[in-house]
Amino acid sequence: MNSEEDSGEHVGLRKRVLVLFLIILATGVFADDNVCITGVVEWDTLRIKSEVSLDLVKAGIKLPSGRTQGESLLNSGYLRLIQPSILDLQADSSSTVADLINRGEFSLLEADNLALKAQSVPPALSSDLRKISNSYTTDISDITAALMRHTRPSPVMRTLIPVSSAQYTGIIVIASESLPLHGMRSGALAVPCLFPKIWDSNMNLIYERNMLETNNSTMVRYAPLQSIFQNNPSGLTPELIEVVGNRPLRIFAVGVYGINPTDLVIDNRDAKLIISSNDNRRLLSEGRVVFVLNETVLKKEFSTNEK
Repeated sequence: MNSEEDSGEHVGLRKRVLVLFLIILATGVFADDNVCITGVVEWDTLRIKSEVSLDLVKAGIKLPSGRTQGESLLNSGYLRLIQPSILDLQADSSSTVADLINRGEFSLLEADNLALKAQSVPPALSSDLRKISNSYTTDISDITAALMRHTRPSPVMRTLIPVSSAQYTGIIVIASESLPLHGMRSGALAVPCLFPKIWDSNMNLIYERNMLETNNSTMVRYAPLQSIFQNNPSGLTPELIEVVGNRPLRIFAVGVYGINPTDLVIDNRDAKLIISSNDNRRLLSEGRVVFVLNETVLKKEFSTNEK
C-alpha cells in the first residue's frame, strides 16, 4: 500500500471516529439521569411519538420558581434523547440513518433540525408535583423529504410487450405474512423503511426512490391488513383512500428481498399491469403506493434514559 492510500485510510478512519463521537454526544451518554424518554415509531401513521419526563426532585428544581428551568431541561433532553430513534430508522434494506451520516450522505445537524420541527404540547406536572413531562410528535415524512437528493425523477421501467391493463387509482402490495426471502432458503416478514423497493420475480427493479417526483416526500405508506377490509365499497380506510383512491390495484407479494427484508418482490404478471401504461406508471412516480404489512412490524417502542 502506498503512502497516499495509507493517508486516505487514516482520513477515513478519523471521519468515522468523529461521527461515532458525535453520535455518542447526541445520545446523551455524558448527561445526567434526570430526564427520560419513552415513545413509539409508528410506521402506519409515519410519526414518531414520544414523551419526555424530568424528575424535578433529582434535578434539585423547586416549584414554582424553577418551572422555567425545568421546561428548558425538558426541551434540551428531548433533542438529545430523540436522536437515537431518528438515527436508528431503517433508511433502506442495507442502511440506517446513522449509516447515511457515517457515509457523509446526511448530517447530525440535519437530524437535529428534524427533531426541532417536532410538534409538542405545553408541559404538564404530575399529580404529586415530582415530575414535569412533555409530548412530542415527529413527522417521518420530514425525514424522507430531507433525504431526497434527486432533482428529476428517473423513468419507471417499461415493457416491450405490454398487456391490457385497467386504469387504477393506486397500488396496494399485500405482504402481511412471512414470505420467501429471495436467494435464501428461509422466509421472513417484510419490515418497513423510508425507501423500500419493488422488484419483479425476474429481479427487475420496478420502483425505487429516484423514480419519485421531487414534490412527493413519501414513496410508500404502510398499513395493517384490517385497513383494506373495511365495511365500505372500497374496503379501505379513509387514510388509504387519500393515497390510493377507490380503485387500487391489489397485488400479493411473492417474496421479500434485502439485507433487511424491506423490499417486496411481485410476480412478473402483476408488474406488467403497472408498467404497461403511462397512467399506471405515474402511480409510482406520484407515490400512490401502500404496503400492507404484518401489524407486529408497524410499531417499534423505545425507552431511553440519560446516564
